[in-house]
Amino acid sequence: MVLGLSKTCLGIDIGSFSIKIIELSRFGKKIRVENYIQFQVPSENDSLFRVFGEKHLLLLSDKMAEILDALLKSAGIREKKAFLSVPDFSTFFTTFELPPMTMSEIPKAVEFEARHHIPFPLSEVTFDWQTIKIEEELGGRKSHKVLLVAVPKKVIQQYERIATLSNIRIKGLEAEAFALIRSSIEETEKEDTVCLVDIGYTSTTISIVENNLLRQSYSFDISANSLTRALIDSLKINWQEAEKAKQKFGLNPKEQSVFLALRPQIDSISREIEKVCQNFYQVEGKKVESIILAGGAASLPGLKEYFRVFLKKEVKIANPFRNSNLSYPPLLEGRLEEIGPSFAIAIGLALRGIGR
Repeated sequence: MVLGLSKTCLGIDIGSFSIKIIELSRFGKKIRVENYIQFQVPSENDSLFRVFGEKHLLLLSDKMAEILDALLKSAGIREKKAFLSVPDFSTFFTTFELPPMTMSEIPKAVEFEARHHIPFPLSEVTFDWQTIKIEEELGGRKSHKVLLVAVPKKVIQQYERIATLSNIRIKGLEAEAFALIRSSIEETEKEDTVCLVDIGYTSTTISIVENNLLRQSYSFDISANSLTRALIDSLKINWQEAEKAKQKFGLNPKEQSVFLALRPQIDSISREIEKVCQNFYQVEGKKVESIILAGGAASLPGLKEYFRVFLKKEVKIANPFRNSNLSYPPLLEGRLEEIGPSFAIAIGLALRGIGR
């Protein structure tokens, strides 16, 4: 759902425990950071979602709209046009192959196939698709591999209600994975095969990107909150104390109690990354060349180095403020680099809104 492009747009990334807002403007080829703000819930019991599962996809619309309105006023943001993210755990991704056919036949074929792949009636979802691979067949005909993305209409209606209550004009809704690709992959990597790992607060999403196109996306429940829970259970501390310990010490082996509590969860994430990369190589014959970490947990001390040893691949932390060639006051450089991984989705959304 896209209503048009503008020279100024907000990217709003709504997570289970945080909201990130960034305002970007574009003048010709120059893109500038106009404003940004983030909100973090004060405790584990203050989730912005009542229930967000397979059967009950419910956002706390009134509460979220109140927070959004307060954030916009606090930051002095007057722009109302925005792209919003739809969480990967409420988005259905699948790929399938179509037999050789003409381009004009593809849309109807995709709709027919969608009925067999989407685990909901088509009347209950909004779906979109793109061709991610074309292979030449005998006689000049071409077969197509298609990526299909579907979102329950109930989820979209919740976001529309939030926008109405907070006086925001929705320019579009986008799955987090696509926004992350747009902001986090450097120009020199756009023809490579890259693994994006978004460690969110309630889930981690692993996406394989080839030639700047999403080829696979897989989400699982081990997440930043899993790390916090591990510290709570192991060290017998409260949620706030666990969050501080996680951010301060991460995988520093000198802080043995924290390191040993976090390590099993980190190893589980590592194995999932390894499995997804190996599966892609077995199916497609393409090796993942690098891994890019995003999300709030991407900057945990020692995490990048730990993954690099475990996975034996180049591992980088997303820096969307640099990758997207955004201009901003030099005074903010250190701060923006620090928050970059957690703002990657919001930046990707705003970039789309201004025509990138």
